[in-house]
Amino acid sequence: MVSNRETLSEEASRLAEQLFEHNGKKRSSFISQLLEMCERAEGKDILLIHNPGGWGSTQMENLLQWERSIVEGIGATLGKLGYKCSTVQYFRTGHGWHAIMGDIREQTRFFTSKAKIMAAELEFVVRHYNNLRVVMIGVSQGAAFSNAVTQRLNGLDRVYSIELGIPFPYKSKRVMTERTLALDSNGLMPDALMEWNVPIITRTYFSAPFRWVKHRLHGEKVKFTYCINLPGHDYNWDYPEVQRQIEDFLKTKFGVKRKSEVKRK
Repeated sequence: MVSNRETLSEEASRLAEQLFEHNGKKRSSFISQLLEMCERAEGKDILLIHNPGGWGSTQMENLLQWERSIVEGIGATLGKLGYKCSTVQYFRTGHGWHAIMGDIREQTRFFTSKAKIMAAELEFVVRHYNNLRVVMIGVSQGAAFSNAVTQRLNGLDRVYSIELGIPFPYKSKRVMTERTLALDSNGLMPDALMEWNVPIITRTYFSAPFRWVKHRLHGEKVKFTYCINLPGHDYNWDYPEVQRQIEDFLKTKFGVKRKSEVKRK
């Protein structure tokens, strides 16, 4: 049973008070974000939540093409299986150096505080929408964040996680469940970041500034992060092994939506 808007707002406010007792600005932002998530979930079978890679603040239209292709490919696959889906992006970091420094601390602690907050949000949404299932989609640092959130959910069985290219430093902290799909390779070549290939990583980061300057000299406005092209650390939906593993996971976990379910909707 879905609560009405007023009830949702009241309960979201109480949850915000528990999480941010002494920070009114964070409480307000949390409530707004949580209610928007609920609005997107209304009338849907599956809520897709994209946890962006990098600092976790990149809008969909500015994502690298391969990362955007994954989000779109998963949505299209579930649509073909007969499910009504909605996609939201979960931004774990704001803009500016202060926000980035805060995220560095979170990353070194395996996203302890931010994962707790997102887990609370997912538990709230699933509790209020009985037939809703959630699929988190994360790449690179976003994959690590998704896994940290999963570990905070205490086995909540309607939340799934698709994690691509989790960086090596988080590999030992990763926990796999029956609702987790983790891809450590794109099927074409080893992922340098996943395998912690230090010589390749060093060369890539050392040459990135020169590629960025080259683009700027040609009048091309390119984000610096786009110039860090680690071999194998891309998981394009068009790569056969990437698409196959994700589609198999979705078909196994969700299957084709039954006609009886459609009629009830």
